[in-house]
Amino acid sequence: MKIALIGTGVYGVAIASAVNKNEKNITMWTESEERYNAYLKNGCIKDVIPDLECPKNIKLTMSYEKAVKNADVIFITSTAAFVGSICHEIKPYITKKTVVCIASKGIENTTCSFLSDIAYEELKIKNIAIISGPSFAIDMVTNNPVGLSIASHSKKAIKIIKSVLENDTLKLRDTNDLIGVQICGSIKNVIAVAAGMLDGMNYPESTQSFLITEALNDIKNLIAALGGNPKTINSFAGVGDLLLTCTSTKSRNFSFGRVVGTGATKEEIDKHLKEHTVEGYYTLKSIYKLIKNKKIKMPIIDLIYKIIMNGEDPKLLISFLINKK
Repeated sequence: MKIALIGTGVYGVAIASAVNKNEKNITMWTESEERYNAYLKNGCIKDVIPDLECPKNIKLTMSYEKAVKNADVIFITSTAAFVGSICHEIKPYITKKTVVCIASKGIENTTCSFLSDIAYEELKIKNIAIISGPSFAIDMVTNNPVGLSIASHSKKAIKIIKSVLENDTLKLRDTNDLIGVQICGSIKNVIAVAAGMLDGMNYPESTQSFLITEALNDIKNLIAALGGNPKTINSFAGVGDLLLTCTSTKSRNFSFGRVVGTGATKEEIDKHLKEHTVEGYYTLKSIYKLIKNKKIKMPIIDLIYKIIMNGEDPKLLISFLINKK
């Protein structure tokens, strides 16, 4: 079986390492000429995760055609903003039988579309799945036990992805709730920014747990309002990922929130955003726009938006939590 991975960021390398336990015919696509030249020189993909490297048998290319042509399964691991353009680029080289698994988390900024909808619209195939859950790349690469949710309307896609991705340290639990899994995977990054703000203001874990509990209830209601299954909040993609992202300093979203919470200037915040990929910052714009378009009330998102985008005082989070109905 031929496996293609689009993107050579840390999560792409983690997925590749997991797949490599089951399948050895793996090609990764990169847009980085520097990384590709280093691969040609060293014969392997290095320096993506500090002190770790991809298995040496994994091939690297800058050609979409070489990466995905004749591939049985394609994993997309880029940031959410590029999923649409990637689907457009790979479309000429896939067939109706190709299985596409999106590991990216987020909602498209301009249209507020879910990534699965973008893939369905662009690729015109049925075998599309989403994976999401509490999984830092370093933990996957170092073979620590990890559980993920896999969502798809295609039983074939779920079966095949499980066969290539599950192993002795990685478990997949399946669902057909594409909407719920994607809402959870997107919004948890936004809530993690708020959790980081609390940490930056030196509030204890008790207060962060207060936030997480309130957020879980709100996310469940949002899933229901958008046509998903509220029970998805109890999955790996739901409470599992929310807990991990909102409590760990490894989370870039949590770390960004902490910068905001410490009272950083606008210049310092902008500098941090320039130097780090903070998915929660971009997803906040999408979620905020989505709930306004759908006329859904979600005050916690309104408040986080005001703090991050309009520069209001992060301490407003405390009065919000205390007074929230």
